[in-house]
Parts: sequence; C-alpha cells; structure tokens
Amino acid sequence: MDYSPLVERIAGEGAEAWAIHAEALAARARGEDIIVLSVGDPDLDTPQVVTDAAIAALRQGDTHYTDAQGTDALRRAIAAHCQARFGRPVAAENICVTAGAQNGLFFASMLVLRPGDEVLIPDPCYVTYEATVRAAGAIPVAVPPRADGSFRPDIAAIAARITPRTRAMLLTSPNNPTGVVTSRAEAEAIAELARAHDLWVVSDEVYAELTYAVPHVPIAALPGMADRTITVSSLSKSHAMTGWRCGWIVGPKAAIDHAANLSLCMLYGLPGFVQQAAVVALQQSDAIVAEARATYAARRDCLLAALAQAPGVSALTPEAGMFLMLDIRGTGLTAREFAWSLLRETGVSVLDATAFGPSAAGHVRLSFTLSQEVLAEAARRITAFCRSRVAVAEATS
Repeated sequence: MDYSPLVERIAGEGAEAWAIHAEALAARARGEDIIVLSVGDPDLDTPQVVTDAAIAALRQGDTHYTDAQGTDALRRAIAAHCQARFGRPVAAENICVTAGAQNGLFFASMLVLRPGDEVLIPDPCYVTYEATVRAAGAIPVAVPPRADGSFRPDIAAIAARITPRTRAMLLTSPNNPTGVVTSRAEAEAIAELARAHDLWVVSDEVYAELTYAVPHVPIAALPGMADRTITVSSLSKSHAMTGWRCGWIVGPKAAIDHAANLSLCMLYGLPGFVQQAAVVALQQSDAIVAEARATYAARRDCLLAALAQAPGVSALTPEAGMFLMLDIRGTGLTAREFAWSLLRETGVSVLDATAFGPSAAGHVRLSFTLSQEVLAEAARRITAFCRSRVAVAEATS
C-alpha cells in the first residue's frame, strides 16, 4: 500500500539520529552497564508539590475534557509567567496550551507556514525542526553560524539568505545542542531583519529558565516583535516534567484563536489534572527553577573538569541548558564512528551532532542530566576511549 508524501517529509537524518539512543536503551534493558548521555531527560523527580497537586486533582475527578486552548487557570498562570519574562503585557488570550514544546512547534508551523515558503533556521538546530517545517509543506533553509567555532548566529549569513519566498525564521535560544544564548545585540539584529522583511519568528525558548550567568533575551519582548512572534516553551526541562507533556505557545490573539481551532482537531486539550499540576509548578517556579539551575550548573562544571584531560577532544562551555558539545576531530574518527564505538566499547551513549546540522560535523552531544558521580564515571570512560584512539592514530601516522 502507498502512504502519504507526509511520511517522507517527517523522516530523514533527524529521525535517524535516535538510533544510537534506542540501541543504548535496549542494551540497558538487557542488563548491560550503560550510561545514557544521549537524551535530555532530567533524572530529577518532578517536585513533590506538583505531583501532589495532580494526585489531588485525580482524586477530585478531574478526568474529563478540558478547554482545547487550555484551562483559564493555566493560561492565566502562563501569561503571568511570560509577562514577567517579556516585560510587556501578556494575557490568557495570547496563550494556547500544547502537549509539550514539540507539539507547540508543530502548531506554530501549521499556523504560519504555507507550501513553498522558506524558513531560515540557524545551524545547528534541534533534530526535529526540519521535519516540523516540511510537514507544513515549507522548505527549511539552514543558515551556518559564525566561522570562528563559537556556534554563534551569523547575522550577515541570515540576511544573505532572505528571499521573496522567505516567510519565517525558526530560532532557538538557548540553543540545543550548543548551549549558546543569543545576546541582546544579536537578538536586536535578527528582530530588525524580521521587521524589515515582514517575517514571522518562531522562537523555541524551552531552555530559557536554565541560563548560567548569560541572560536570556525573549525576542517577542523587542520593539515591534510581539505581533510577529510565536514563542514556544514548556515545563519539561526547567521543572523536571518531561513526561507530563505540558507546553504552550505565546502569540498575537489572532494566531492563538487559530491555534485553538487546530487543537480541536488535533489535541483537544491536555488532561485537567496535568493542567492543575502545571499551575502549581508555575506558582512555585522561582524556587523550582533556581534549584534545577544550580544542579545543572554544578553538573556542567563537573563534566567540563572531568573531560579536560581527554586527548583529542575539546568541549564548548554551554551558556545554558543541559547539553555539552564535544569536538572529537582530534581523535581521527568521524562523529558517527566515535559515538557508535564509544557505546559498544565503553557503554556510554552520546549523539552524533551531525544530525543537528552540517556545522556540527566532528562533534558529539552529551547531556549532563545525571548525577555528578555518574558523569565523572562517564568522563573517565570517554577519556580512556580517547587515549586509545589517539594512540592508534599516532602509531599509524
């Protein structure tokens, strides 16, 4: 039987990138000693006060349909949370609740993109972006970062790729996989391009709460950007709620009205008990996020220190998030060879960062979502692996 062309548009390298992660999970299920650094699923438990709220809601019978756009209580809580971050008025009418940030990105693509539109996406980017854009019939246009190895956005390169077919920019700050946070000057330059060329901006800000010393700049907060920006976020990373699938999009009222219609035929609202728990998570957000941020900052520093003596590799210090990019070109291996050999020989799973874009070739992505003790052991195995590979490379050169 034939399938829709959609199945081809949602496949590709992004989907294939998870093969090594699936293999790592299968090996762990067989009882093998596996350290999984290939996914950003925090090992932290959801805060007890949040879980208790969900349990109480279940016991009170909150198991029925909810408003497709999200409950009024949750949308008001999200609006207050965003208003504090954006520094401008945000109302419940500007919010649509989604099943996590990935669902929010899909909503945004369906809402603003048309077949044949071009979407500028700074490289490297999260692996699902290409498929999400193509699902709407639009064309992703990768924009390389600055050539200095910093993975920072190249404003001139973005401007050079704008054509009459350009409809939107899909941005990520803080970035996954690099941990780079777009500076205010960079954000203002990007906003100027959007205004000058009448472009939409879809801004993935799921890691915005987890920045280390470098402040996050919401692009929707910049002059003239609120009416042309769809901001996507969730509680998954910052509040250790990945499995709850609670996210949202923020945008102009007209866009959110359309999002509510889309939700009617696609999602039909999140469970009420999840939304009640999400309200509590947002009410307790400052304390929850501060603890998570401190935990990840300590883990980041632990991993950086432990990898400092590994030969043939160098780490990019992330400014935010829970991922670290490791340049492995000095080992003589490709990123794919490094990742698969590392898993099979040491039991440590990392992702070949090439799947995030051409600029990430020669790098692997590590998550630091496990304890410092586990991260130190993973780094020990990686260091030993690197020493063996560098020794082989030197012996054959």
